[in-house]
Amino acid sequence: MKRRMYLLLACMLLSANLASAADNNAPWGHASLEEVAYKPQKVVYDVAVSSVSAFTNVLDRVSYLNTIYQADPFESSIVIVLHGNEIPFFAIKNYPRHKELMARAQSLVNSGNIRFRMCKLAAQGQGFEPGDIHGFVEVVPMADAEIVRLQQEEHHAYMR
Repeated sequence: MKRRMYLLLACMLLSANLASAADNNAPWGHASLEEVAYKPQKVVYDVAVSSVSAFTNVLDRVSYLNTIYQADPFESSIVIVLHGNEIPFFAIKNYPRHKELMARAQSLVNSGNIRFRMCKLAAQGQGFEPGDIHGFVEVVPMADAEIVRLQQEEHHAYMR
């Protein structure tokens, strides 16, 4: 009898909670913000995007992560490995068209712990040599090998 009473009470409370939440069009209530303190980390971004807006989104994410890490040049490292259709954005000949985007990318490098690395093979496949690319970019032999090296030898976490 006592057990039935508890079960009935639990059902009534659950129904009341669901009914009041349903009145707000939120049957499961509302999300809460978890306060998390993030320690600076080492991260490698594997980037192959096709549009300025997609690349801007990458820069937004990198910039915000750098802010969370308090731009700590001793404890954090953020490496952006480029090997897709974003490569022409970094070509010196395309500077007039992508001036603002490149100014932003270069300013991230000035923060001290963000670096851009470009795949030589992918750049050559799009008709670019290292001398065709802005000087704040480091050209590496191969994006895949660089990403693996950063993960295995320098302990960077992988981000896409």
